[in-house]
Amino acid sequence: MKFKGLLLGSAAALLAVGGAQAADLPVKAKAVEYVKICSLYGAGFYYIPGTDTCIKLGGYLRAEVAINTNSDYSGQFTGNNGSRNRLTNYYTMRAREDFNIDTRTATEYGVVRTFFDGVFSWTTGNYNGTGSATGGTAYSSTLALNTSGAAPALVGGSINGNDGGTSGGSLGVYYAFIQFAGFTMGKAVSQFDAPWTNYPGNNYDGLVGGGGTVTGVNQFSYTADFGQGITAAFSAEDRAAYYDAGNLNMTGASAAGILGGSYGTNAIGGTRSPNLVAMMRVDQAWGLFQASVAAHDNHVAYYGATEPTGHPDDKWGWAAQLALSIKNIPTGAGDVINVQGVYTDGATRYNFQNLAGSSYSMFGGSNVAYGSVGFANAPDTVYVTGSSQETVKTWGFRGAYTHNWDPYWNTAIYGAYGQAQFGSLAKDTICGAGGKFAVGVVAGVTGCNPDFAIEQAGIITRWTPVKNLTFSADLTWTRVDQKYSGIVSTLAPSGTTAKPVASYELKDQDTVTLLLRAQRNW
Repeated sequence: MKFKGLLLGSAAALLAVGGAQAADLPVKAKAVEYVKICSLYGAGFYYIPGTDTCIKLGGYLRAEVAINTNSDYSGQFTGNNGSRNRLTNYYTMRAREDFNIDTRTATEYGVVRTFFDGVFSWTTGNYNGTGSATGGTAYSSTLALNTSGAAPALVGGSINGNDGGTSGGSLGVYYAFIQFAGFTMGKAVSQFDAPWTNYPGNNYDGLVGGGGTVTGVNQFSYTADFGQGITAAFSAEDRAAYYDAGNLNMTGASAAGILGGSYGTNAIGGTRSPNLVAMMRVDQAWGLFQASVAAHDNHVAYYGATEPTGHPDDKWGWAAQLALSIKNIPTGAGDVINVQGVYTDGATRYNFQNLAGSSYSMFGGSNVAYGSVGFANAPDTVYVTGSSQETVKTWGFRGAYTHNWDPYWNTAIYGAYGQAQFGSLAKDTICGAGGKFAVGVVAGVTGCNPDFAIEQAGIITRWTPVKNLTFSADLTWTRVDQKYSGIVSTLAPSGTTAKPVASYELKDQDTVTLLLRAQRNW
């Protein structure tokens, strides 16, 4: 009986404890907040749980190799790459991951949007060494070997470091902006640019013939929408990052420097005014038409090293551009023609955009001299000590025709042209009586004219075997059409590597670049 009572008492105690624990539990579990589709802004948007903000994630992974170039951006134009000798890279490789975040919230003032686009890249080091035992060898600023001492000593890093260069990758910010009530604030594509920026049909980055801030420019812009696809924008955009082609004091120019593509000392002053841009666009089913204008303040420092040496006054430059896109052409579904033309006066980067550059020093072979060289430079303005600034005028165009063979294959042919024209001050300083590079002053010069043109043509074919996976091959030809002539025999070009004092024929130069790419969008 005692044992039976003990069992009954233990059971009652356990039931009491269990009841107390059950009483502590919530009566009903909270509902799980599932991610909901946001259909307001198109496919891929979802509501951030617990908010009325929609978000979309996107990006791509890219693997590519550029053949016959020292970077993924351009051809063999300057430095070791332009020297075209044993110090020239024959290829550059890159792996890149792009990641973008797009958020949008509906408000009583309209949609508030933020957009971020960043890239993580790992690129083959650019060769910037001298190739000599005493000068060192380097493939980047952190990979150098100095052998001038009794034993090799590492300078600023190591060749093929312990991590295989993994830590040498880079983070880049393409876009980071807010849009609200018609305003765009932050880093975005310039309002001056055509919608295709530098790519009317190509992958190659270095086309002349128009503006192209592919990686965005800081700006404060307002866009007015008039309906029927008609918009207009007014913008104040950062000058310093992408739009200074140079303000050259030619007083310090030398014959050797000019032969190397340097026409003086760059003397850009501090920022005073952003670039001012206005744009009008008509975007409809047949295609697109856009007109853009920009004003650029050329503000330089002093004639000399100190304030009492004086300075030239500011000189405003400007640029104007027209762009046209024609869709639904008879040659096939999705075929398109994109063209644009531009004129600049003291605002060179709106033609020779920053990825194309505006300085050239290219070497080649010759049947009558040690070698040949073609050189050119297109700054915004030039001046000499005591003078005012003189603007450099340029004009150019670019365009492409893209044809779709079927849903998987397409081909585009494209071309570009840019010409730079100097004024009387520049031509007199370089080529006039007693000029820095004049006929009769520098031995062997028989023709002197700093004007030049860049001619480009290319073809690209893309294969998309499955959705969002594309393989492409892009072949680009570039020619520097310069106006100097003769055989210079007493100078070594400055700014180059391993070029000796020898005879150089002054003539046009050509280069070809092949870009092979695999890209998966997501």
